[in-house]
Amino acid sequence: MNQIYTKTGDEGMTSLREGVRVPKDDLRIEVNGQIDQLNAHLGVVRSMIAQDDSVSRLIHSVQRELMTVMSHVATPEGNDNPRELHAAELTSQLEQAIDNAGYQGGFVVPGGGSQLAAFIHLARTQARTVERRLWSLHREHPVDNAMLVMMNRLSDYLFVLANQKE
Repeated sequence: MNQIYTKTGDEGMTSLREGVRVPKDDLRIEVNGQIDQLNAHLGVVRSMIAQDDSVSRLIHSVQRELMTVMSHVATPEGNDNPRELHAAELTSQLEQAIDNAGYQGGFVVPGGGSQLAAFIHLARTQARTVERRLWSLHREHPVDNAMLVMMNRLSDYLFVLANQKE
């Protein structure tokens, strides 16, 4: 049986790609933790939607791309990452879904409608946190701009989606 623990992080250090050791509170590790949390929130949302639904398929695509984004965040500067980003294409899909929703404007108080809408709002707020943390990271360790744009559009999409599901 494989063990899940390695004991290599017991002294407050962890690894980026290529085995580069950094403190566990390194900004790249923090950003990836926030992305992981967003991915978990999206998993809850997706679990509440029929798997053959177009919303579920789009959210699944987002989740897969978030894993790629995490890989890029964890790649030390000067190293290549073999995982291809699809953030620009996904941003276009999110924009199309937003446009097709026919959103009329206005804000809502989360929790006044369905449980699904409430969970989508949780994911939306986490997407905003990820976006802010990515911008912090970008100032210190530049990231691909397409990732930043995708996160902005994702939170917009989740806002519109939550309003649809209220």
